[in-house]
Amino acid sequence: MTQRAILRIHFHHGGNEDLYHQLLTVLDQISPRWQPQPPTAADHDVTGALKYFDRHPRDLALLIALRAAALYGVQTTIGGGNSILIAAMAADATPPGRITIVDPTPAAIAAFLNPRPVHALSGIGPATATLLTHHGLHTIGALADTPLLTLQRLLGKTTGREIADRARGHGPRPVTPGAAPASRAARHDFPHDELDPGQHRRALLALAEQLGADLRHTRDAAGTLTLDIRYADRSHTTRTRTLPEATNYSAALTQAAYRIYDDLALQRARVRTITLRASGLRPATEAHQQLLLDASDDRARQLEKEADTARARFGPGAVFPASLAPSP
Repeated sequence: MTQRAILRIHFHHGGNEDLYHQLLTVLDQISPRWQPQPPTAADHDVTGALKYFDRHPRDLALLIALRAAALYGVQTTIGGGNSILIAAMAADATPPGRITIVDPTPAAIAAFLNPRPVHALSGIGPATATLLTHHGLHTIGALADTPLLTLQRLLGKTTGREIADRARGHGPRPVTPGAAPASRAARHDFPHDELDPGQHRRALLALAEQLGADLRHTRDAAGTLTLDIRYADRSHTTRTRTLPEATNYSAALTQAAYRIYDDLALQRARVRTITLRASGLRPATEAHQQLLLDASDDRARQLEKEADTARARFGPGAVFPASLAPSP
């Protein structure tokens, strides 16, 4: 059986969506088996290209990096391995502009994974990482050495098995060629140039609520969130953040939007339009909801379900946060 060779490529294109789609054509020149991971990345199965080019995966990664730089002036960060799991983790652990390829041998995979903290493993978010470290499981190697039944008692039967497999480097998910996953966007136009940060945040809350409701309606979860702010002079600022876990929970989307906005540190900006875009969509059933250590979070999610039921029956304006109520 031919050993798979997967690359995860991050393009540092500054949030230019049109440029991102042009950069994807660079991958097509190596192998047509690539899958976009908007807004900045792509997974590339170069298994068949290894024999055609008679090159090592590192050589093909370098070729992609050189062509992206020469044709579009864009720097790349690339990780590689025998699965999307390993390639993505290698890319995350790689300094910008560099390449990391993990050899497909069990020893090399274990050497790469074992020393890394548990939160670096795909599917483990802050709450799960806290639980695992509380039980003395600080590294992926410790997870790999833990009996399956122990992990299932801690994390549940299905999640425990999935985490155990990933800790050993097992990631069978294939690269599925196709168009960039769909995204959903919500936009707020101010009636005049708005300088008040309080009004900016109020608009963000409304947009996140709308996106969350839309995503829950289609049973999708967002992996990334993009904030685009347009100013009175028609210039704009765009920032994208990968979410800690894919979600359609409005409160999580709101907090992520607030963090992006706060990072911009706008000073008396004359804002005309705010657009919030959810991308990296996947079926909500495939998203891992982290273990909840706060009972209030459970109650909030239950209230959100009840609010969705009310909106479905009486219309989208039936339920909304009190802070969005019209001024008397």
